[in-house]
Amino acid sequence: MKKLWQQLKKKIIEQSRSLDKDVIYAAFLLLFCGVFLTLAASPAVAKKTDLQWTHFIIKHLAFVPIAITVLMGTALLPIQWARRLCYLVLIGGILGMLLVFVGPQVKGARRWISLFGVSIQPSEFVKPAFAVVCGWLLAKGRLIQHTYGRLIAFILAGIICFLLWLQPDFGMLLTIGVIFAVELFLSGIPKWVVGFLVAGGAGAVGMAFLFLEHVRTRILNFFNHEDGLPYQVEKSMATLKSAGWFGKGPGEGIVKYELPDAHTDFIMAVSAEEFGFLITACVILIFAFLVWHVTKLIRAENNLFSQLATAGLLTQITFQSLVNISSTLNLIPTKGMTLPFISYGGSSLVSVAFAFGLILSLTHGHTFSRGLE
Repeated sequence: MKKLWQQLKKKIIEQSRSLDKDVIYAAFLLLFCGVFLTLAASPAVAKKTDLQWTHFIIKHLAFVPIAITVLMGTALLPIQWARRLCYLVLIGGILGMLLVFVGPQVKGARRWISLFGVSIQPSEFVKPAFAVVCGWLLAKGRLIQHTYGRLIAFILAGIICFLLWLQPDFGMLLTIGVIFAVELFLSGIPKWVVGFLVAGGAGAVGMAFLFLEHVRTRILNFFNHEDGLPYQVEKSMATLKSAGWFGKGPGEGIVKYELPDAHTDFIMAVSAEEFGFLITACVILIFAFLVWHVTKLIRAENNLFSQLATAGLLTQITFQSLVNISSTLNLIPTKGMTLPFISYGGSSLVSVAFAFGLILSLTHGHTFSRGLE
């Protein structure tokens, strides 16, 4: 037993030395910024909902060590184990997405299940797991021509998108669609498939506009400013314009008392008001660095599976970040999407940590033959 433990310890040390330190540093910086901004934004939200001022802070802090454990634990997995773990997570996530329909509605949607007294959003964990499983299927279909990897990937994406439509969760559906489209494009597809995907995406937006009232309202409000901007957007824009370089100082902001989603969708407005443009820009630059650096890792890989899966994971993080920041800046219609590692939310926090851990695991530089084992 002692010899086995020593071998395991040696393996863990070897694995940890091969992890990309820049990705780890960036992830922990974002995690720290998220804790700091949750401390700033959430007490006001708790007060408005008649909860203890520490309610959201305690819940967020409770998930931080879980997120760190998931991130580092996943990062240390060999590529084969990480892929197999994603199979299990994806199966469990899809089953969870079926169970949400027997749960209560929250703001007209069914997205949550309660597990041991904790509310969990299964679709959050489906995103990173789908990116990896889809990458493997597309890579296998590309390199081993007699397999049906692409067909299975299409079916899998269709099932997930259908369940998301029923919830409904149009933002999550778009995220899955973008991840799938990026991986398909990188795997090499005929032009007619590109046209089909573009038409399908446009059709999905049109269907959402026609049949999902909240989507239609947000789109119409974005293009029609005769009656002014929507309340949350108006407050956010006014805050950003008056924030200045250094902000009003920690605890001095007022927008967090006026926005119902100050700790989630509009947390960047709180950041700008209290800490100013410089600190807020630094947070955005960390995301930009991650995109640039992980793109370099993808280009350096000789493993098609790792390239596709890592590109899908990076797409997830990048798309969420762009949607959240663009909504705050009124560049697109408002969409309730969290800012990775920054916004409050246990499921989101652990899911993003899982995605970062997978990126680290998949960029160890293994050969493709091992990725298919």
